Formats: sequence, structure tokens, C-alpha cells
Amino acid sequence: MTLLAVPNVSEGRDRSTVAAIGAAFASHGVRLLDTHSDADHHRTVFTLAGPPVSLAEALLEGARAAVEGIDVIRTGASGGDRSEIGQHPHVGAVDVVPVVYLEESTRGAACAEALVLADRIGEELGVPVFLYGALAGGRTRAELRRGGTGRLRERMRLGELHPDFGPCQPHPGAGATLVAAREPLVAFNVQLEPPARIEDARRIAALIREAGAEGLPGLRAIGVELGGAVAQVSTNVERPLEVPLAAVVEAVGRHADVASAELVGLAPRAAFDGFPLDVPLPGFDPERHLIENALGC
Repeated sequence: MTLLAVPNVSEGRDRSTVAAIGAAFASHGVRLLDTHSDADHHRTVFTLAGPPVSLAEALLEGARAAVEGIDVIRTGASGGDRSEIGQHPHVGAVDVVPVVYLEESTRGAACAEALVLADRIGEELGVPVFLYGALAGGRTRAELRRGGTGRLRERMRLGELHPDFGPCQPHPGAGATLVAAREPLVAFNVQLEPPARIEDARRIAALIREAGAEGLPGLRAIGVELGGAVAQVSTNVERPLEVPLAAVVEAVGRHADVASAELVGLAPRAAFDGFPLDVPLPGFDPERHLIENALGC
């Protein structure tokens, strides 16, 4: 039985730190399928594949390396909380660790693996862990991340939030970690052609996210600005078999010209059904970035 895991860490600029964390994840016989770092989002997404038990061990080793190598609490050069540095919202050094099942028959194993991992991160690394998704009655990452590490610290202090595992206050350097078990989702970004600006990206994201006026089912979207004032609609497609990436491009394209798109990590082959051939996908390699090919299925 093979499970996937897609740990996200809050470091996308220091290559040596990212490499050390990746080496730690690639342990206990677990395969590191992909590493995607983004300096603007200040985030790295690792994709791992391995059997139960071994996968949790490897995830714990990688989490340990991230806790030792990343400090999300320290102040930045401007004196602000580091949670404000980088475009992607986060609450911890090891921000999210979803364990992914590819078939309904392995859902139980993924849930068990996620719970074991959450317990060990809390107990052995001293990092509070919050469950999200099905393991937490549908609670979302956005609910937990709102306001960044500073707001999370305050909500825990006031007793508004209680971790599912680990200490009752954030780790002094690593903050908190969010853990789930879920089906595959696709992290997918759409860059807009100038003269589109960040305000346009935010407006489009608000329209097409699930709760928006033109909302697509299971779509999470935010507008961000990349280096060089490039506007981007950054999305998580939580139902990629129901909402293929072509539908996301089409929805964005109704409101602005699309310059290019970007896949973060891996995606199931069916997510690319009907993808427009005229939209560049820099760095995309079907042999490495389609789940079925990467696993040799």
C-alpha cells in the first residue's frame, strides 16, 4: 500500500535549509517525488510516497529538521512578525502536513497515519498540532491560519483554540502545525498578463473561489503579487476530478488575460483533461508531475 504526503514548510529562499529538510524527508525508504520552492510565497512543498508507518517516520524526521532550521516567530528586518513575510499565509515552520490517499480503500490507513504523526509531532517536537478537514469535522486551514502566527498565539492564550496534540502554546520558533488526511488536491497558480495588478487578482479570486459569485466547487483562491509586480491568482483545487484545471483557467480568463500557469507539486492525470494548449506551464514535466507517472502506475 502506498500513501502520499505533501508537507509544506515556511521556507522558500534558503536552498541549503530546503535541501536539508528534503534529505530528512527522504528517509526510512520513503521516496521524495518532488520539491517545489517559491521565494515569493516563501514556501516549499514536498511530495512524498511510501507505505504506512515508514511514511510517518520520514515525515517526523523532516518535521524535526524544519523545526530546527526555520524560525517563524522571530522578527524580520522591518521589525514585523515573520508571518507577514512572504505571500502565503501560514502558522508554522511545518505549516501543513496532509497525508493523501489515492483510493477510498486506503482512506482509513491515511487517517491512522495522520493521527500517529500528529501525536508524535506534538509529543516529540513540542509543536502544537491542529487537525483540519475530515479529521476535525470540516474545520479549514483558513480558519486556523487567519491572522498568522501572532493571531494564533493570541487565540490560544485566550482559550479560543485548543490544539488536538502537543502543548497549549505555540512552539517558540516553529509555531504550530496543521495535519489532515485527504484525497488529492491540486495547488495551481495563474499569472495574469499586464497591465493586470494585485487588485485585479484579488477581485478575480473573490469571484471564483467556492463562496464567490462565480464560485467553482471546492476552489480556494487568493490574489498575490509576485516579484516584478506580477499579479497571480493562487488556488487550491480540492476537487480536481470534478473541477479540472482548464475550468480554473477559463474562470480566470473571463476577467483578465492569462500569461501562464504553474503547478505546485503533483496532480492526477485527469486534472489536465482539456487543458488549453496555448497556456504556458513552465517547468511542467508529465513524467514527474502527474501522480500516476511518478508512481509508475
